[in-house]
Amino acid sequence: MRASTIKNESFDDGAGAPRAGSRLATSLTLAAMSLGYGVVQLDVTIVNTALGAMGRTLGGGVAELQWVVSAYTIAFAAFILTAGALGDRIGAKRIFMAGFAIFTAASLACALAPNAAVLIAARLVQGLAAAILVPNSLALLSHAYPDDRERGRAVAVWAAGASLALTAGPFVGGALITLVGWRAIFLVNLPIGLAGLWLSWRCASETTQARSREIDLPGQLAAIGALGALAGAIIEGGSLGWEHPAVIAAFVGAAILGALFVWRESRAVQPMLPLSLFGHRLFALTSLVGLLVNIAIYGLIFVLSLYFQRINGLSAWWTGLAFVPMMGAVLPFNLLAPRLAEHIGPCPTIVVGACVSALGCLGLLWIEAGTSYWAILAQMIAISGGLGLLVPPLTSTLLGSVEKARSGIAAGVLNATRQSGSVLGVALFGSLVASEGAFVTGMHLSLILSAAVLLLAAAVIGLGAPARG
Repeated sequence: MRASTIKNESFDDGAGAPRAGSRLATSLTLAAMSLGYGVVQLDVTIVNTALGAMGRTLGGGVAELQWVVSAYTIAFAAFILTAGALGDRIGAKRIFMAGFAIFTAASLACALAPNAAVLIAARLVQGLAAAILVPNSLALLSHAYPDDRERGRAVAVWAAGASLALTAGPFVGGALITLVGWRAIFLVNLPIGLAGLWLSWRCASETTQARSREIDLPGQLAAIGALGALAGAIIEGGSLGWEHPAVIAAFVGAAILGALFVWRESRAVQPMLPLSLFGHRLFALTSLVGLLVNIAIYGLIFVLSLYFQRINGLSAWWTGLAFVPMMGAVLPFNLLAPRLAEHIGPCPTIVVGACVSALGCLGLLWIEAGTSYWAILAQMIAISGGLGLLVPPLTSTLLGSVEKARSGIAAGVLNATRQSGSVLGVALFGSLVASEGAFVTGMHLSLILSAAVLLLAAAVIGLGAPARG
């Protein structure tokens, strides 16, 4: 009788699938949302281990590899705010499932790409789908867990799954490239996507549709154009030269489109990016810090990936292993951050994290071709450990700086600014190492620039935040 009761409470009568709203369905919804966020983060790091193999197979130089990485993050950064609004208007479940389907199809296109141009285009579509998955997975979690305490635990599981994917990316990527080839790093997304789609379809409950929620299409187009033009100018400037007419035109285009974006957002009835948010001092400061930190960290990860493979001649397998301790350090420092923030405050914790990462960058300045991995391991852990230390208080401080009703859009802005930082970091640092025969010099410049940007981030929040922050 007890077993029968449990079954009736958890499953539909005929199909044997979990009934929406049951405890099992809620848990499986969490699993689906975690798969969605996890696969997005997996593709952030797994591709770095394949850069050498992609370059050998598809041809091209550093600029093409920069576009393989940046196409994903450009679309991710530019579309994430609109994707959340689209979920509000149509329903988060429908949009989330569409995002998973697009991501899966784009992953297959990446795996089958015959040349760099097709791969870059498919990565752009992947990034668009990633932007759909992240905000709508959170919306569905919020809908599935109405209780604040349970929702907090669910979000922690969701975030931990993403951290695990981020850490596993280099290791899994290295293994797949060694055993199968670089195309396998995209094929692994197919079973994840199919599982996520099925779980979402059978278990997740649809959110309430807000038909009055408008989509700011002109603002969206201007944002994509401005960010793409700026990244393109920096990437191509490293290979074509900064005085090349196409590079100058791209910089001018980025400035014009950026100005149009600000003008549009200041006048739209329902703007994609409410500029009034930046009237909150802490919100503006933490958004800027998020941008600066990602410029420094993710640009440097791109350079280190090329260093391990092109300069030190490591295989994809060993390159993946080399990044595991670095990525693995993020999670324990994430867990340490709230405790430290309770003792010294969130803003000082952000300062400490940025300074630790900066010291890690400075500790690598003597790196040369052939430097032992063990001689740079501690510095790499310091760089990622500082990142793990500052992200939780950065996020909580930004969300706490605005009224609760606007926390969703505030979180979207933080994601957008951080992803924009990743785009600019890869573009800028990649341009510094693009010259043949001058990679190590460019890497030293990248390390100095990373340290300077991180120290600037520390100064911004340390000197600009109110004393109580």
